[in-house]
This record gives sequence, structure tokens and C-alpha cells, in this order.
Amino acid sequence: MMEKKAILMLFVVTLSLISGEKSNLDIKKTQPWRIHTLFSVECQNYFDWQTVGLMHSYKKAQQPGPITRLLSCTDEERKGYKGMELAPTFVVPSMSRHPKTGDWYPAINKPAGVLHWLKYSKEAENVDWVVILDADMIIRGPIVPWEIGAEKGKPVSAYYGYLIGCDNILAKLHTKHPELCDKVGGLLAMHIDDLRALAPLWLSKTEEVREDRAHWATNYTGDIYGTGWISEMYGYSFGAAEVGLRHKINDNLMIYPGYTPREGVEPILMHYGLPFTVGNWSFSKLQHHDDDIVYDCSRLFPEPPYPREITQMETDHNKRRALFLNIECINTLNEGLVLQHAAFGCPKPKWSKYLSFLKSKTFAELSRPKRLTAQSRQMMEVEIHKEVDNNEPEKPHPKIHTIFSTECSPYFDWQTVGLVHSFYKSGQPGNITRLLSCTEDDLKQYKGHDLAPTHYVPSMSRHPLTGDWYPAINKPAAVLHWMNHVKTDAEYIVILDADMIMRGPITPWEFKAGRSRPVSTPYDYLIGCDNVLAKLHTKHPEACDKVGGVIIMHVDDLRKFALQWLHKTEEVRLDRSHWSKNITGDVYEAGWISEMYGYSFGAAELNLRHVISDEILIYPGYVPAPGVNYRVFHYGLEYRVGNWSFDKANWRHTDLVNKCGAKFPDPPDPSSLDQTDNNSLQRDLLSIECATTLNEALRLHHERRKCPDPNSISTPKLENSISTPKLERVNHDRVNDTQTNAEARTDAETRTDAETRTGAEARMAAETTTSRKFGNVDDIQALRHDEIPKNNSRESSQGETSNGTFTSMRFWIMVLWALSIFGFLGVMSVMLRGRKGLKKRGKGYKSKRRTSYSGFWDTNGQDRHLRNAETA
Repeated sequence: MMEKKAILMLFVVTLSLISGEKSNLDIKKTQPWRIHTLFSVECQNYFDWQTVGLMHSYKKAQQPGPITRLLSCTDEERKGYKGMELAPTFVVPSMSRHPKTGDWYPAINKPAGVLHWLKYSKEAENVDWVVILDADMIIRGPIVPWEIGAEKGKPVSAYYGYLIGCDNILAKLHTKHPELCDKVGGLLAMHIDDLRALAPLWLSKTEEVREDRAHWATNYTGDIYGTGWISEMYGYSFGAAEVGLRHKINDNLMIYPGYTPREGVEPILMHYGLPFTVGNWSFSKLQHHDDDIVYDCSRLFPEPPYPREITQMETDHNKRRALFLNIECINTLNEGLVLQHAAFGCPKPKWSKYLSFLKSKTFAELSRPKRLTAQSRQMMEVEIHKEVDNNEPEKPHPKIHTIFSTECSPYFDWQTVGLVHSFYKSGQPGNITRLLSCTEDDLKQYKGHDLAPTHYVPSMSRHPLTGDWYPAINKPAAVLHWMNHVKTDAEYIVILDADMIMRGPITPWEFKAGRSRPVSTPYDYLIGCDNVLAKLHTKHPEACDKVGGVIIMHVDDLRKFALQWLHKTEEVRLDRSHWSKNITGDVYEAGWISEMYGYSFGAAELNLRHVISDEILIYPGYVPAPGVNYRVFHYGLEYRVGNWSFDKANWRHTDLVNKCGAKFPDPPDPSSLDQTDNNSLQRDLLSIECATTLNEALRLHHERRKCPDPNSISTPKLENSISTPKLERVNHDRVNDTQTNAEARTDAETRTDAETRTGAEARMAAETTTSRKFGNVDDIQALRHDEIPKNNSRESSQGETSNGTFTSMRFWIMVLWALSIFGFLGVMSVMLRGRKGLKKRGKGYKSKRRTSYSGFWDTNGQDRHLRNAETA
């Protein structure tokens, strides 16, 4: 009996010890290390569904401590806002529109919201450690600051390597301690005392960088769009440097879905800021910018593949882990939406395989809270005292402004979208301006005002004095107009064509431009610089340079030169007696390159001698020189990769900008290219890059226009206003791009002699079509090319001007109508006379006559009906 009592007492003591130990552990989790998680949002559907995902993952990951949503709203937004119950919320004043400068920059709400919370929230008085996240994140496991290595004075953050401003003049300009600037962001775990010291500077430095427009360019900030959008990130880094905070930088705690985790690393945070894919399925947060999915009962994001499918899809262990992370991200978002819909009182959704999976043990096991591994805790090695680039000159580089000329047409609109997108992506310093030449009537109908920063110019396509139809003259005319009407503080002007894609910065200091020493690219076909043409049109033919395409010129030189450029263009255009190929090099002998000679002769007149570089520009389809980093694609000529081809002239009348989802046929996948011939491989890779960049620009443009998901939209067909054989092939490819060009040829194509034309001739035909459309017959006749297909006359939607008696296409239509009516009356007269004789004949003969002539009465007579139509 005594033994039983002893055993019982021992059991009770053991239980009490275990219970006490558990109680102590609970206390340690809450005291004295009080954790508070913050994230910043605005009153928008876009942030509401992100809030649902983050809040659900916060609960699922068992993140310790409370969480607060910092909600930035204007008074007007707050009145109609439906999502106050989505998370514990602290409302902060909106600074999306800066109260002093009027600058529209919603990202500033993050530091402004944190500062407001520190000043006015009671919760902030009872916190030791703060974890700051972005709304577009999914927590996979507890983020405990001291467990991931944070110390007072040494916060932990994720690595943002693209913040190159920490290494250059940007840091020197905006912090007294550039050597302390850390390239960090995303996840922030720091002591509350450090945050109190940092928060005011985080806000003020954000404002400072945002106002420093001169240093928004990609080569200063690393921002591929050069729009100052990451000013808030620099505000954080510069503010932290200012108060002496050095970060412990960890590149393993956070991962972007789509990236492959390192072996042995278990990320505890996913940041779905970039698009990601699994097989044919994809997700991009930007496609759901205005999505009210939180308030739309039972609607979820498109379901991704199931785990079993991924196991079959990918054999590599680590790549398979990456795909599992991708589906875990979207499945967690959808699971959160299911629970939120139920909380709103939505009807119970219908059973589906996917809903069953979200509630299954399989998914619960896959998405259980993750624990840190030793590799996950490992910090990056960062030098304590970095030296900012000492090779950078003390004097800042001169300011640059990039300009390009276009007209009010769909043809130039899609080129504008491509060029402007590539400008921001390339890191080109300074600003860009489109010089838009339009008639008043064109401008009234024009839809593309928002495609680029724009300076409007009167159109000179039809010369106001001579009546000559020559749209290319708009380029020098527009540059002259811009110089005379715009005050610029830029020291150098870079002039491009609209049909260009930038791959990198074009700077005067790199290519050795200077006063009286512009830079350009070689146009060797301008043989007029070597013959009588130059002697006729410039006093200094020896100074004539065969250049064009890309121009870098000092603004003082351009002020003197612009008028000469226009005058010399007019001069060469009027010199029809010297348009021939052996004088100009123009294979069409149409004076179409008069503007190029206007440039060369105008520059020679002022003794501007060019630095000619063949390392700036390349035409897609040309073999690149080894080791050259070309800065510009000029897709002025047709180019091919296997059976795929691209010719800008085929897209002259196609509205790719205003039709949601419209794009060019996708080029081949680079992995499908022949690897044996390196020259061909490099040529084709560049060609694919050019086409891919154009399509990327169009996709982003449609996303900004808030178009629906392009996967649900059929690609627009080309308009019928272009009837050249090449365009017919493109039309057919857009219907079924799995067919080859040979399969797509129509009978009409094989009948025309234009099938043997070169790509350049096709472009010239398209150009002459534009002239015909506006009625300048003289210019067309001056081409004198038998190769131009006769069916181009059908491309115009307006009547052509003629020197004969019949001056209007409308007249010929009326004549055809009259002939048709007289023919019909004649046939009816014959039939009526015949019917008189029928009365005297037998019934069988009458039936025979009806069957032979009246196709409408013959139920079996489809062929007869066609013959009758031909007879009519």
C-alpha cells in the first residue's frame, strides 16, 4: 500500500514539474519579449485580398504576438470602404498625395504609417520587438526576432541586391554615412527602440529621394523603370545609415515564389511580388489590381496543379521544392478566401475537387508551420566598412534628355509603347519625350495621349508650301519645334527613332561626345556624301558623315543645327533630278531618305564631325560582333528566326495598343535554337530578345490599362487594310500559329508577283500605300517601280486622286451599279419574252426550263445557283 502511495506521489510531482515547465515556456514566449507584427495597406480591393492571405497565414503559421494593419485612407475612401473587419486595424492618414508637394506616391504610406503608429497607438507602448512585413506576403513559420538573430542596434532584414544606390553617388548625396548603407528590405525585424530612432528619418529620407528626380535613373537606383518608385526602400536604407543601424542580412528567410530555394534552406516567408508559373498555370498579383474577390462569394483564384501533378512534372528534387512553394502560396491565399467568405456569411460553396483538397490532410501537412533550419539562420557576410566607388568623378555627369518623333497612328503607337518601356528598363539617364506630329483633325480622334511624355507638333507630312507628301520630314521639323518651345536643362540630347528598342544606356561620356563632336551610328549606304549630291547641297562636302539612327548631340550644337536639318531636308526632297539610286543609294529612287541626307548635309554645313560608333546599334537579323554590348535594336528591316519572322510594315494598320491582349506572334523559344553555329545562335538570340521585349511592353501596357486576363482573350486579327502577301501570312499565323509560313500561303499569294519581293521592297510598298491614301499621286508615280504590287491600290480606304476624266473611285462604283441594274433588267426582259412562248409548250418542257435557269427553285442546285450568279 505504501509503495502505491509513493508511486502516486511521484506521478503527481512529475506532472506538476512538467506543467510548471510548460508554464515557464509560455511566459518566456510573451514576457519580456513582446512581439508585434505590422503591415501597411490602402483602402483598395487590391490590398484587401492580400490582407486576407497574410492574416490567414499569420494564424496558420502561429506567429507570436498581435498583428496590426496600418490602413492608409482618405476621408472619402473611408466612407465607402468595406474591409474594416479583415484584420486588426489602425487607421492612419493617407499620404498617397503628398500634402505639401502634391506628389503622387502611395509607397510613402509605409514609413508614414509606421511613424503614425509609434506616435499615437497605445499598442506601441507595450512592444519590445517589431516585425514589419509587406501585404503581399505569406508567413510559413513563426518569425521570432531573437531566433533569427536580431539584436538591439542590429536588425535582421532580407537582401535587396538591386539597391545599387548604396554603392554610388546616391548614398553620398542622401546620408552622412554612405559606408553604413545596407541593401535590405522586405522582411524587417528590429527592436522597438531602433524603430523609434529610425522612423522619422525613414519618412524624411523617402521624401528626399523622391524629390531627387535627377537621380531616378536605373544606373543610379537600380530601378528598371527609372520612375522613383523604390524611393521608400532607399528612404529606409539611408535613414538606417543615418542613425548607425547595421543590419544582419539574411538571404534565406524570405523567398519569391518562382525562385528555387537553396539546398537545406526552409524559407519562413514568401513574397509574391513577381509573376510565377507552374507548367501552363501562372499567377501575377498585378492582374488582380482591382479584383473584388474578397467580396465575391465562392470565387477563388484559378486553382494551380495538384501536388501529384508536380511530382510527375519535375524529377529534380530542388526544382520540385520550388514548384511546391508556388502552389503553397496560391493555395494558402485561396484557403484564406474560403474562410473569409464563410465569415461574411456567404452560402456554403458547392463541392469541388479543389475545395476538397484545401480541406484535406494532405494540404494541412504540406502547409504546416515551418521551423528554421541551421542553413536558414545563416547570415550573409557583409563588410562592416564598405567603400563607395572612388572611381566615380566628383563632378556629376551632364544631364541627358532623350527624344523621338512619331505621328498620330496605331503604327507609331505600338512602337512608342515598345521604346518607352525599353527606355525605363535600360537605365538611360534623364527623361524621355515623344514629339507627336499630328494634324488638328488627327488629334481630335487620337487615343494615345498617355503613352509617353509628349510634346505636340504641327504635322508637316503635307508640306504647307509645296504640297509635297513626305512624313519623314516631321522628324527634323519636330526637333526644331521642341528646341524652340521647350526649355531644357539637359546638356546632351539623344535622338532616336520610334522603331527602336533600348538595351542599355546611351551616354555622351561613354561614347566620347562633346561640343561640336556629336556621336552617331554608321549608315554606309548614304553614298550621296561621296558624290555630286553633297557638292550640290553643302559648302563642306568633305565634312559629310554617313551616319544616322542614334544621335547624341550637345544642346548648343542642336540649337544651331535643327533649322539646317529641316532646310537641307526640304532642299534634297525638292531635288528630284538627283533621286536616282546611283546618286543617293536609295533602291527605290523615291527621295524617301531625303531626311537622312538633310541631317548629314546640315551637320556638314556647320562642320559638325561625328564620332561614329558601330557598337551602339544593331539590326535584328544581323550577326553581332563578338563581345559588343549593343545598346539599341533598330527593327527597321524584316528579320527571321527559322520559320518565324517579323516585319514592322506588316503591322502598319493594326491597333495593338487599344485592343486588350493584342500582341505580336511569339518568337521561338531560345532553347529550340541550333547550338552548333555560334554566329547564327547569337544573331537569333538577339532577334528573339527584340520581339520578346516588344510583347513584354504590350503586356505591361494592357495591364496598366486594366485589361482582363490576356489568357481569356483571343489575339486580335489584323485589319484588312493591308493586303500584301506577307500580311496575309501574318493574319493566318495569328489564327493558327502552329502552321508554317508555307502552309499559310493562300492562292492569292501564289498568283501575285509580289511574293518574290525583298523585305525592303515590301516596306516601300507599305510606305507608298500611305502616300496613296492621302492622295499624292505625283509622289507615287515618282517611284517608278514595276515591283510594287498592283493590289496595293486596294489598301486605301479613301479614293485616289487621278489626272484622267474619272477622278473618283465613287464614280466607278456608280458605273458598276448602273451596269448591274441594266444587266438585270436585260435578263428579266429575256425571261419575260420567253415565258410567252412557254404557254404554247408542254408541261415537261416548262419544268425543264425552270430547273435549268432558276437556281433558287432548284433544291439540289447549289452549282446551278452559282452559275446563275455568274451569268448575272
